[in-house]
Amino acid sequence: MVLILSVVFVFVWSTGFTVGKFILPHADTTLFLMVRTAIAAAMFTGIALWLRLPWPPLRQFPRHLLAGVLLQGLYLSGTYWAIGHGVPPAIMALLGALQPVFTAVLAIPALGERPDTRVWAGLALGLTGVALVVQPGLQAGGDQSFGWMGLSIGLLAIFSITLGTLLQKTSIAGSDIRVSSAIQNMGSMVFTAVFVVLLGERHWDGSLALWGALAWASFVLSGVGAFLLVWLVRRGQAAKASSLMFLAPPLAALQAWFLFGDRLGTIQITGFAVALMGVVLCNWRWKVRV
Repeated sequence: MVLILSVVFVFVWSTGFTVGKFILPHADTTLFLMVRTAIAAAMFTGIALWLRLPWPPLRQFPRHLLAGVLLQGLYLSGTYWAIGHGVPPAIMALLGALQPVFTAVLAIPALGERPDTRVWAGLALGLTGVALVVQPGLQAGGDQSFGWMGLSIGLLAIFSITLGTLLQKTSIAGSDIRVSSAIQNMGSMVFTAVFVVLLGERHWDGSLALWGALAWASFVLSGVGAFLLVWLVRRGQAAKASSLMFLAPPLAALQAWFLFGDRLGTIQITGFAVALMGVVLCNWRWKVRV
C-alpha cells in the first residue's frame, strides 16, 4: 500500500509542471492559486465536518496555518513568480531538486533525524539524475537572462516547502491529516489572497481549459498530492519522503513529451533511471539474512 501511494504521489506531484504551463495564458497565477486553495480548504473542511473529526485547540491553529503557507502558498507563488520573471523552468526544476537535500540537512537539528550513508548516497544519485534530465533545457535556456531577484525568489520557494515539510513532523502531527489539511489550505488561501489584492490580479478568462486545470489542481494536486505528502512525511523520515520529489521533474519531462511533443534524448532517459535508483536507495528497506 505504501508503494502504491508513493507512486500515486509522485505522478500527481509531477503534473504541477503541466498545470502551470496550461494556466499561464488563462489566468493570473496568484489568483489561480487563491481559488485553488480555497476549493481545497472547503473540500477538506466538508470532509472533516461530515466525519465529525476532532479539531485541534485554537492555540495550535497558527502552526497549522504557517505550515500551509510554507508548504503551498509561498512555495507555489514563489515558483510561478520566478518562472514568470525569466527563470527558465529547467533551472527551477533543478532548484526544486535541492528540496530533499535541504530537508535531510535541516531535519538533523530540527527533528533529530540523522540519515544514514545509504540515504545520503540516494540523495546524491537523485540530484544527479534530475540534473541529467534538465540538462538539455539548461543548455537551451543558456542565453536567457534573468536577474538575481528571480533566482532568489526561486530559492526562497524551495526553502519554504522544505520548512513546510519539516513542520509536518512537529506537534501538528497529532491532528487528523484531513483536519490539518483544511486549516493549512486556509492559511495558503489567506496568504495568496493578500498578494492578489496587492498585485491587483484579476485576469481570468473562464475558458474550459482553465476550469479543467483548476479542478485538477484543487482536488488532485492540493487534495490528493499534498495529503499524500503529509502522510508520507508523518509515517517516515522527512528526508526519505522528500526524496520522492526527485522523480517529479523526470515525470514532467515525460508528460511534456507526450502532451506537447517535447523531445526526450538519451541523456534524459538516463537521468530518469539514475533518479529512480536514488529514490529506491533512499527508501528501500534492506534485509540481511544470516
